[in-house]
This record gives sequence, structure tokens and C-alpha cells, in this order.
Amino acid sequence: MDILLAGAIFAVVFAGVLVLLSERGTEIEQRQYITRRMIRPADEFDVNITRKRAPQATPLLSLLLKFNPVRKLEQSMWQAGIYSRVLDALLIIVLLFGAGWVLGQTIWGDQTFALLSALVLAAMPIVFIRFKRKRRMKAFNNQLPFALDLIKSSLEAGHSLARALQVLVGEFADPLGTEFRTVLEQTRIGLPLGRALEDMLQRVPEDDLRLFVVAVKVQTEVGSSLASIVGRLAEIIRTRQRLRLQVKALTAQSRMGGLVVGLLPALVLGAFSLIQPGYTDALFYDPTGQKILKVAVGLDLMALITIRRLLRVDY
Repeated sequence: MDILLAGAIFAVVFAGVLVLLSERGTEIEQRQYITRRMIRPADEFDVNITRKRAPQATPLLSLLLKFNPVRKLEQSMWQAGIYSRVLDALLIIVLLFGAGWVLGQTIWGDQTFALLSALVLAAMPIVFIRFKRKRRMKAFNNQLPFALDLIKSSLEAGHSLARALQVLVGEFADPLGTEFRTVLEQTRIGLPLGRALEDMLQRVPEDDLRLFVVAVKVQTEVGSSLASIVGRLAEIIRTRQRLRLQVKALTAQSRMGGLVVGLLPALVLGAFSLIQPGYTDALFYDPTGQKILKVAVGLDLMALITIRRLLRVDY
């Protein structure tokens, strides 16, 4: 009966995932959704491009806004290019948590393992969103230097910045083309160009794009040559990208070693469970073995997190 219940829950979750992925809509609907959700009154928020902390009304309000998980999940979905409702994602997370709990209780009959399996399954949509977000941000950064070269050429040819952005939208695909198309649509309905670029910085929170937004704001206030600034900025971004690739190449061996060391115990345990199940029965069904397995899982997770933190390079 428990297995049938777990299978039913998995079927419902699988159907929900398919519905979520199939309701992403066309590109026009996505742009309309972003434009509708991202345009707010001018006094509601302001993007601080200098990374300074904006003044808040009260410390409690600042804390609530900082740790609002639903708002952060919605922003992550925007940045990942998933334009479904955040309630759909929350529903899938809840269903996966329940399915994982039933599955853990059915297989192991232990509260701790049931909670662990529930948390693992519930984290899968968040991991998927973060993966999509990371891949989309990487694709945007790869397109950005070439887009800046095109903007520089258009400005040197005598076009305005708005016309240069129109040319850029026609030449580049998603995600860069889609984001700048949203900027143009926001300017057509009356939003200033600087504010529209700041809204795009909310959807694409990348330092390279932040430099471009700063350059446009400086040119608007000071009146310097934007073409030369954009050309120099493209060179700086390419230098930063080369440095990022060098750091990634130098730390590749250590990252792979940490991943192998962290996953090796789980792989060996899984192999023994398939080849000779009697060797691992004591870990899953004996109370002392379950305690040892819980400690081992905790230490393994701590090792993975520690290695990841040690290999993180901030520059």
C-alpha cells in the first residue's frame, strides 16, 4: 500500500513538472510577463549600481526583505528564464517533499532518512532553477562583449543608443537579445532608458553588465563619448573572462578531486548494495548501523561543503 501511495505521489509530481515546463509560453508572452512584473513605481525600489547598502526604514523590515525566500525564488526563476508562477514551483516542491517522506518511510522506516530523502527531492526544483540560471547568466556574459562591439560600431556610425540597441536586438538571440528587447519595450511605454537598464540589472545581476549600466549613467550625466567607453569596456570584460577561465582551469583538478572523494563513499555503498546486499543490511536495518550511516552522511556533506568553500575564488 505504501509503495502504491509513493508511486501515486511521484506520478502527480511528474505531471506537475511537465505542466510547469510546458506552460513557459511563447517569447512574446515571456516578454510581456517580464515587462508587467518588473515595471513598478519609481519610489518602490532603486538599483544601487555602486553596491552600497540602501537605507531602510527599520532593521526588522530590512531583515524580512533580505531573507524572503519566496521573493528570492521568484527572482531566481526570472533570472533562469522560467516565467511560470512562483506558486507552481512551490507546489511542486511541497509535492516532492511529501513523496520523499513517503518513499523514505517505505524503504528505511526511519524518521531521519525519511526527512533526508524528502529534503533531497524537495531541493531538486531549486537545483534545476539554479542550474538554468547559471547557464543563462553564462550565455549572457559570453554574448556581452560582442554586443558591446556592435553598440560601439553603431554609435561611431552616428546612431543613437536606442537605435544601437534596436540593431543589437535584431542580431542576438536569447538571453541577451530577449533582455535588451525588454529594455526597449519598457522605454516605449515611457520608462527612462537608465531605469530600464537598472531593471535589466535586476534580472541579470552580473558585474560585467553592471559596468555597462554605470557607463551609460555616466555618459548621461557627464556627456562623454559613449562609443570609446563601450569599446574600452568590451576589452575589460574580455580580460575578466580570460581571468575567470584561467582560475577555473587552475582549480579544475582540485574541484574534481573533491567531488570524487565526496561521492566515492556513496558510489561504493550503492555498488555493494546491488552486488552483495547482505554487506550493507546492517547499515540500513540495524539501529547501530543506522547511527553510523547518519554520522557518515553528515561528515560527507560537511566535507563537500568545506572543499567547495576552499576552492571558491573571489576577485
